[in-house]
Amino acid sequence: MSPTAETALLTSPFNELMPLLRRLPEPDEDAATVARHRQDTLTKPRGSLGRLEDLAIWLAAWQRKAKPSLDRAHCVIFAGNHGVTAQGVSAYPAAVTAQMVLNFEAGGAAINQLCERFGIALRVFSLDLDRPTADFTQGPALSVADFDAAFRAGFESVAADTDVLLVGEMGIGNTTAAAAICTALFGGSAADWTGPGTGLEREALARKIAVVDTAVERHRAIIGNPLEVLRALGGRELVAIAGAIVAARLHRIPVLLDGFISTAAAAPLQATDATALAHCVASHASAEPGHRRLLDRLGLAPVLSLNMRLGEGSGAAVAFAVLSAAVACHNGMATFDEAGVSQKSG
Repeated sequence: MSPTAETALLTSPFNELMPLLRRLPEPDEDAATVARHRQDTLTKPRGSLGRLEDLAIWLAAWQRKAKPSLDRAHCVIFAGNHGVTAQGVSAYPAAVTAQMVLNFEAGGAAINQLCERFGIALRVFSLDLDRPTADFTQGPALSVADFDAAFRAGFESVAADTDVLLVGEMGIGNTTAAAAICTALFGGSAADWTGPGTGLEREALARKIAVVDTAVERHRAIIGNPLEVLRALGGRELVAIAGAIVAARLHRIPVLLDGFISTAAAAPLQATDATALAHCVASHASAEPGHRRLLDRLGLAPVLSLNMRLGEGSGAAVAFAVLSAAVACHNGMATFDEAGVSQKSG
């Protein structure tokens, strides 16, 4: 991605990102108007395709063309390790992060099958897996330098000619980070936001909730600064997702968010500027308990609700199939005039 005045990466994203988020490019309302008019003249009752119509118009607005395309769909997965796993917050050891990255690279994960089925290009980025973040119950998860490096990795992963971007993650312990971010940003108790993640129950889940409580209390002084919250309570993969989302916005690329972790990574952006996620759609409502609550707080309506909670971009890939259906109907259907079909009288 060649840098321009609009898309060049900031010298220090952590220190310079907040002003940028307040001058992000907007959707093309002219393209949206033309696309909406097309929907209203296709051979169907107006509005009868429901959310499919809305998705087609959303794509048209961000791609700046009345007939959007999905030929260059890209899915990026970011993997990171978390020092907080030493607190026993996951049913799996931290070594599984690297093992799953190998599985992605070998084509053996669910996201590989979904991307192959739907023609989505998949790339996986390992972010210093041999250097976990700090245990955020003791101090900030990331230094400013580490935040900047992770943000840069996410930002630079986005190709400017992408038609739609799917973001996913892998990181043992990252549902704990997501729950902590949500608790810090939106309040409530840790129990409101903390779920089983990899399958915790009873005492183990109670311990995870206590860890989130401890972390949020430890960092209470920075709760009013969303980017500080992401640095203190997040992880490299969450920061990279935020970087990819910002890069996509600068290129006017629509984004499909995956599940709880990806949405939590995006939340500090919207907490900084209310319009920062206008180019994003929530692919699904995860079975992880905090996700639907988070979607409600962000005003994001999920495309699907399939009781999924895998992560790794899987929900976004399934939602891509719905997006493809929206584009096929929008671009391929005949208008009433083209088909010689009489329109509604009156």
